Amino acid sequence: MSDLICVGAVAGSYGVRGEIRLKSFCAVPEEIAEYSPLTNEDGSQSYTLTLSRPIKNGFSGHLSGVETKEQADAIKGLRLFIPRDRMPKLPDDEYYHADLMGLEVYDTGGTLLGTVKSVQNHGASDLLELHGPNLKGTVLLPFTLAAVPTVDLEKGRIVADPPEGVL
Repeated sequence: MSDLICVGAVAGSYGVRGEIRLKSFCAVPEEIAEYSPLTNEDGSQSYTLTLSRPIKNGFSGHLSGVETKEQADAIKGLRLFIPRDRMPKLPDDEYYHADLMGLEVYDTGGTLLGTVKSVQNHGASDLLELHGPNLKGTVLLPFTLAAVPTVDLEKGRIVADPPEGVL
């Protein structure tokens, strides 16, 4: 598990006074400001975030050290992180996406199905994107209690009972 969790990304500039467009990956999007200061992926740079207002697909705001439109344009795509220990504690049946990615997925008989490449959500519920040598392309496994009865973060594995036809 990584020590840093991605909570947002800079989507570009907003206006001409150094404001940024910000995508928040938090469950309550505006709570990203409460995690300030944020860092870049390797933790070498720190940014203080101040949100200005909600805009289409995110927020406008200011990052420390970004004063001009050109500087805001230059950091487009910058992913913003916080240390894991600043994240709220989750109930036993909830997981951060970052904790699930990379876990091996086994069926109920102990056969390796693949590895979680990403966690996606297209509106209904979360889906685990699985990749593996025995899979023909990408497999999307519903992340429900029926399809995924066991997640063992300590052992780095998931036990799945995929619905008929998924594999």
